[in-house]
Amino acid sequence: MANKQLFGSSKSHRPPANVRNAAGGIAYTLSPKHALAQLATTGCLSRTFYATGRQQLDQVVKLVDQVNDDQFLAKLAIYARQRGMMKDMPAALLVMLSVRDTELTHQVFDRVVDNGRMLRNVFQMVRSQRFGRSGLSSSLKRAFQRWLNEASTLKLLSASIGNDPSLRDVLRMARPKPGNNERRALFGWLTGKPVVQWAPATLNDLPDEVRKLQAFREAKKGSEQARIVRDLSLRWDLLADTAKDANAWKAIAKQMGPQALRMNLNTLLRQGVLRSESGKLDNEMVTLIVKRLSDEREIQRSKQFPYQFLAAYKHASEAVPQAIKSALHRAAEIACGNIPQLPGPVLIGLDVSGSMHFPVTGYRGSGATSAMRCVDVAALFAAAILRRNPESVVVPFDTVAYQAKFDPNDSILSLSDRLSRYGGGGTDCSVPLQTANGRYAKRSFAGIVLLSDNESWITKNRPYGYGRYGQTGMMDEWKKFIANQMKRRGHQIVSPKLVCIDLQPNTTSQAPERADILNVGGFSDSVFQVVASFLEDDGNRFVAEIDAIKLAE
Repeated sequence: MANKQLFGSSKSHRPPANVRNAAGGIAYTLSPKHALAQLATTGCLSRTFYATGRQQLDQVVKLVDQVNDDQFLAKLAIYARQRGMMKDMPAALLVMLSVRDTELTHQVFDRVVDNGRMLRNVFQMVRSQRFGRSGLSSSLKRAFQRWLNEASTLKLLSASIGNDPSLRDVLRMARPKPGNNERRALFGWLTGKPVVQWAPATLNDLPDEVRKLQAFREAKKGSEQARIVRDLSLRWDLLADTAKDANAWKAIAKQMGPQALRMNLNTLLRQGVLRSESGKLDNEMVTLIVKRLSDEREIQRSKQFPYQFLAAYKHASEAVPQAIKSALHRAAEIACGNIPQLPGPVLIGLDVSGSMHFPVTGYRGSGATSAMRCVDVAALFAAAILRRNPESVVVPFDTVAYQAKFDPNDSILSLSDRLSRYGGGGTDCSVPLQTANGRYAKRSFAGIVLLSDNESWITKNRPYGYGRYGQTGMMDEWKKFIANQMKRRGHQIVSPKLVCIDLQPNTTSQAPERADILNVGGFSDSVFQVVASFLEDDGNRFVAEIDAIKLAE
């Protein structure tokens, strides 16, 4: 009898798995564009469970050479920054683009370099000599000069926060030519030059914000600093280093926006902001912070995602007042309203294996590593989908499926914490699909959403293509799922969809990209828009969404 894997009908033919993933399991290699997009939206250039920062960077450089599409590179740098909210990867992509197409680099520079932190990141990438540059070219120098000359005083002051490299380093290498005495004095002040070298500018030419900042730093008492802060609209971290006491810090806290407050609760606690002079809880300050953190209108306006509130909650010290922690719970619930509703219930496969307990942004050393693990992010994604789509089902898995039990009264943060506590073993990404085909075979689903680091390896000792058609176990189960769901739907034209959300930088997948399968990388709120669009069958896929970015604004 003829080999059916070679000569089976075209209807039953499926592409065989063709590569090993980082964990040693069989997988499908992504196209160079897709692999680059995955790395750009998940890679933090720090050590992850399966790869070092250097390995990630080497992969990116190799893929950029393979893609050889400068416009896609420019669009990806914008996407990774604006929608993926990444910092290092967009900077690296921009520097690589600058070697290949100077015109495109100028066209997208300001959209990628949207703040001083990104300017210093790009400068650091250039200075590293990892991308074919040993310094600023004349073209790149012009882009830096334009940014520095056009940036507002507040933007430049914000850019001065941080070292290695510092804004002083950037100014000294870019050498922007100031257009007036105010800018000349500001550049002189930022680079630490003696006033005599500012000529023809003088101290009187310094912008008003700088003079107030100097007055704050030179004040002898915290009460005096507090009076100055009331008339300032500067970033809190420009004032932090020289704040004298709790009086100054309380004035700073009152000027902080909701996002700054959310990210610095432990700092406020340490600086005495949450306590009165007698050591009792400062109810006025606590109430102010609670109100700002859970401001429904602000959360809806800024389209904040529950992820930010979970991060704040996990980082918060035990000594942070319970009222503030409760406010984070309420804020996360409100933020769920910013997540799009899916066109139907889905089965959510939540990877809770051992590798998912690694920091989501990689290991960055003691004191710099995020408390947020991959499993925390995945659990929050699952909880958020479940909150907006209550008929959906969550299946935590490693090499087996766990039967998750939920309390409908749980807040989304408590729900995500409960989900993240399952598992810890190996990884078999076919398990949630097996569960869909077994325990939930009588349920109808719009599709399956897999939240994982995509490193199925439980079958790594088997040869490539251990499945029926030389596929991964996941693809074998997906075929069964489609057949069962189409039967339940009365063989409707629209088939269910499989979405694999990858939380770590990878170049392989457990399911090949095709009409009914989407592989998407990242953990920003933009992922939800891509998933919802795909399930609604509008063809708005991951790479297609990047390609749809308009370079000319």
